[in-house]
Amino acid sequence: MSLFDVITQAVLQGLTEFLPVSSSGHLSLYQHFTGNSGEGALMFSAILHLGTLVAVFIAFRRDILALIKELWIIIKDIFGRKFTLKDMNPERRMIVMIIISCFCLAPFAVFKDWFESIAEDGSIIAEGLCFLYTSAILFMSDRCTKGEKKAGDITYKDSVTVGLFQGVALLPGVSRSGSTISAGLFSGFSRETSVKYSFILGIPVILLSCLMEIFKYLKDSVESNVVNDSSVGFLNCFVGFAVSAAVGVLAIKLVNWLVKTDRFKVFALYTFVLGCVVLIAGFIEFCMGHAITF
Repeated sequence: MSLFDVITQAVLQGLTEFLPVSSSGHLSLYQHFTGNSGEGALMFSAILHLGTLVAVFIAFRRDILALIKELWIIIKDIFGRKFTLKDMNPERRMIVMIIISCFCLAPFAVFKDWFESIAEDGSIIAEGLCFLYTSAILFMSDRCTKGEKKAGDITYKDSVTVGLFQGVALLPGVSRSGSTISAGLFSGFSRETSVKYSFILGIPVILLSCLMEIFKYLKDSVESNVVNDSSVGFLNCFVGFAVSAAVGVLAIKLVNWLVKTDRFKVFALYTFVLGCVVLIAGFIEFCMGHAITF
């Protein structure tokens, strides 16, 4: 993997992780058309996702710090037998709701291998269909009535709704941020709350999945006595991590602005066009019997 490939994928990840257009789908397409797909590609994608998590911590540092302080208080309350779910402050309510949203991913764990096989296979038909799904939910969320719910108003039903939408976003081509922001808007969240909840919700989910993927890759490398894969060397990982983090900070600011100014629909149009193009390319590849590469 060349330095150009590393930087290009890092910029793609930094932008598309937060823009509602699916980072996994874009990385899958890039790796497909450049011949960089496979086991190493999944591990490198995990490194890039960790970079974008740093961007979340930077952009929402005050909110995250407040949640960490409240989490510490919750732990002390549990051990002191003072913990209660009644009259929760906004930070405690958000923590509880994020935990519920994360647990909603459990049913989707059964399909983990299937989700990964779609990203690794030689076809892009599934990605094209998923881009069209993303376009549909973005279009509908942009048309729904503006809500006013803040962090302290989120209900258990709301958290389950967002969690289930996030589960579907495990498919490459389905945007995690687009799905969860849309689910928040469907549930009556204010636009600012939808963005904040979506990005903070991604921290435990993305962190766990990335660490699992990296551990799996290292374990397989050691077992096969191939620990120095040039495609995902230390320098490539470091550069990719840093670039995706820097671009991610800018992308978060852009999403905040776009959502507040009612320009979210532009992504519905983009993913619709992209989905159609990908389906056409996938059909051409099917007829040719091999992938189109550049």
